[in-house]
Amino acid sequence: MSDLARVDTRRTGTTQLVRISGELDLSNARELTDALGHAVPTGVTHVVVDLSATTYLDSAAIAAFFRLSQRLRDRRQDLRLVVPDGSPIRAVIELTRLSQVIPVDESAPEPSDPMAYAALPHDGVPASTEPPPIADAAEPDADGTDTADGHRNG
Repeated sequence: MSDLARVDTRRTGTTQLVRISGELDLSNARELTDALGHAVPTGVTHVVVDLSATTYLDSAAIAAFFRLSQRLRDRRQDLRLVVPDGSPIRAVIELTRLSQVIPVDESAPEPSDPMAYAALPHDGVPASTEPPPIADAAEPDADGTDTADGHRNG
């Protein structure tokens, strides 16, 4: 790993927290994400990469996170990023649409809260609080029955 970035990891229960500080670019992005992908134990279900102290990301780093996300998804492990609103890399995360593939949080879980991400659904995306869309009314069949519930119209 180049001297541009520093990585600290900690495991709490089934969550692996990885804090990256410094710069992620072509010189170290691939090496970092490959190391993370291989270092995450199989007993971990959630991987949280805290980029709060990351000051620079280039396209190589973004591509590496896309690859890491797929690798972890294939292993049925969820990846989340932590990027505060005021972070210098927040715009890059949004412009590249990385946040549409990997959920992005404002802050990392507290070390004293080992269940911080345990309640997430398997896909890592919190359940929607909006009600499901209402289906269109069923059209009657040729014999006059309503296709939705089998009752005769009229």
